[in-house]
Parts: sequence; structure tokens; C-alpha cells
Amino acid sequence: MLKNWGHKLTLILGDRAIRNRLLFVIAAFAVFRLLAAIPIPGVDKVALASFFQNNQFLGLLNIFSGGGFSNLSIVMLGVGPYITASIIMQLATVIFPKVKAMYTEEGESGRTKFVAWSRSITIPLAVLQGVAFLTLLESQHIVQSLTPFLFAVNVLLVAAGSLLLMWIGELITEFGIGNGVSLIIFAGIVAHLPSGISQALFTASAANIPAYAGFILLALVVIFAVVMVSEAERSIPIHYARQVRGSVGSAPTYLPIRLLQAGVIPIIFALSLLLLPQMILNVLSAVGVAGLTPLLTAYTAFSANPWEHGAVYFVLVVMFTYFYTSITFEPKRVADNLQKSGAFVPGVRPGSETEKYISNVVTRITLPGAVFLGLVAVIPFIIQGLTGITAILVGGTALLIAVNVVLDLIRKIDAQASLREY
Repeated sequence: MLKNWGHKLTLILGDRAIRNRLLFVIAAFAVFRLLAAIPIPGVDKVALASFFQNNQFLGLLNIFSGGGFSNLSIVMLGVGPYITASIIMQLATVIFPKVKAMYTEEGESGRTKFVAWSRSITIPLAVLQGVAFLTLLESQHIVQSLTPFLFAVNVLLVAAGSLLLMWIGELITEFGIGNGVSLIIFAGIVAHLPSGISQALFTASAANIPAYAGFILLALVVIFAVVMVSEAERSIPIHYARQVRGSVGSAPTYLPIRLLQAGVIPIIFALSLLLLPQMILNVLSAVGVAGLTPLLTAYTAFSANPWEHGAVYFVLVVMFTYFYTSITFEPKRVADNLQKSGAFVPGVRPGSETEKYISNVVTRITLPGAVFLGLVAVIPFIIQGLTGITAILVGGTALLIAVNVVLDLIRKIDAQASLREY
């Protein structure tokens, strides 16, 4: 295996097209980190640090901003509005049959329209989130009070920063390797690793050293388990009705179905849905809407309860895993393609019977994958409930996202290398 990877690494570094794609991703990361270091005007850094340290909600939100929210940069909203718009469009495929037909049946042109609609929805969402967060931060005296004109300028600035990140993410997807939005989130997580590790080392006492050693060991076990489950496949044997001369005695053909086809998307969707109510309540309360204090207090208490919050988080991850898998993997299309190519599953009639068989296989193997993903996501909540330590809540989610993104990136690079090799 090492020899095989050594050969592929040589091929990757020696192939100009792959090398240029990787260099484009690195350059995009550099631009993103430069933008994340430029703060908006009028920020009280001391008040921001204090507010950020005592607010777990902002810590989770910082993941989606790629680290831009921690210093209120011009890209403080990150790719959050685009992710929300994508969730809205994915839900629209379930509610509106025409949207689903456009996404699944119109081919590349339909997907282009789908993405265009997602971009269009991102614009008002970015403006609304900009107004919401700036109002909240101004009420907490983190951002100085601004005139209506300067407030509008700041809103347009952070909204434009979010749209710019969305554009950079799409450029990475088109001219680089991997999913651009996921890679931007990954870049923000990696960029904050050194400061997070140094802070943990300087603040750790002798009594906490065994606990931190246990967390490191647990993190390594989780990484290993995520890698193994993400790479696991269920192979369905495929035979061809028309035998090609010279193919007799060759190795059988299989249809591989991954255990975790949705990857990191269910985690991002679940977190977005959990963050949305608190964001809305915080903003409405900051602008002076009456009667929301009990709701905000109740949701804050719910968010602080690791068992309740973790249970809802687990259910959402499982649900979104099934939801996203049903959208991205269509047994009917796979069955039709097999029938057109003269292939069939042994013991199963082509057409609707094959579609039903593949659908049942996908449903069965998605369940353990979804449960595993949900359990890994709520491990930090379980640890908090048992030990009371909250420092790893954000770290656990970030670790899960980072591992899945790296695996997807390795898979894409391997596919590019195999394409050049053959």
C-alpha cells in the first residue's frame, strides 16, 4: 500500500494539472485568511474577547465563519448564509416536485439553476444576518454605536464579505480539488489549532493533565473510527448480460455503496438548525421586541443542558443523514443506468425490482452510518454531562468536520491521480 501511495504521490507532484489545482486551493486559503484578519470598524477587542469566551453559541458560529467571527472580520458571517440557503433549497426539493425535477432530471442545466437560486437566496440572508449580528453586538457594547448610515455601511461590508467567501468557495470547487465551502470551514478550523492548543497548555493545571491526556486519546480513537466508517462500503455484485470476448474468467464487477455517503453535510445542517433559533431570539431581543425573554431564557437553558441539547443534535444528524442521502443517491437512476448498460444484480429482475433492492440496501446501511455519525457528534456533550468540562464542545464538532473534509479531499485527489494514470 505504501508503494502504491508513493507512486501516486509522485504522479500527483509530477502532474501539472493536479499540482496547479492544489496550488489554487492553497492560494485561495491565503486570500481567505487575509480577509479574516481584517476587522470591521469600531470593535472593542477586550469586550469581544470577554463576550466570546462566555458564549458557547458564538464558538459554534465561529466554525461556520471559518474563524472570521472571533475577531469580527469583514468575513465574520463566513459561509453561513450560503449554507442556510443551501438547506432551504434542499428542503424545497422535498416540498416542491418541480424543484426536485429540476435538480435530478434536468442534468447539468438543472443543477446550474439550482446553484443560481441558492446564490440569490444567499444575498438577502447575508444582509439579514449582518443586521442581526451587528445589532446584537452593538447592544452588548462590543461594536460602538453607529449612525444609521455607518450601520448600513457595516451591514453591506459583512454581507459582501460573505458573498466573496461564497465565490471563493465556488472557485475552489471549480478550479481546485474538493468542496470549496467545506474546505473554507476546514481552513478556519486548522488556522485556530495552534492558538487553541497553546491556550489549553498554558491554562492546564497538574490536576487536569490526566483528563487532557484522556481527551487526546479519545480524539485519536474517534479519528480512527471516522476514517474506518467513512471508507466502509457495501458491494453489490453486478453481472452483464452481454459477455465481451476475452472477459470470461475476469474478476466480478461490483456496485460500491458507501456507508456514509452524506459525509460532513448532516453535521453542518444540524448545527445550522440548532443555531438558528438562538440567533433569531438574540437579535429580536436586542432590537427591543417585548415578550421574548422567557423564550430566550428557555432556549439558553436548553442549549446549556448537554443531555437535552445532545439528544436533539443526535436526532437531527441522523435525520439529515437520511435526508441528504435520499437526495444525492437515487436508486431509480442507478437501476436505469444498469439496465441500459445490460447489467443486472444476480437473482433480481432489472427495472423496478432492482430499484427496490438497491433502495433497501441503501436504507439498511445508512442506519448504522447515521447512528455512528450522531454518536460521534454528541460525544463532547456526553463528556460535558459526565465531567462538566465544556472546553471540548466546539473542538469535538470541529474535529469531526475536519476529518470528514480531509477524507473527502484525499478521495478527490486519488480520483484525479487515477484519472491521469489511466
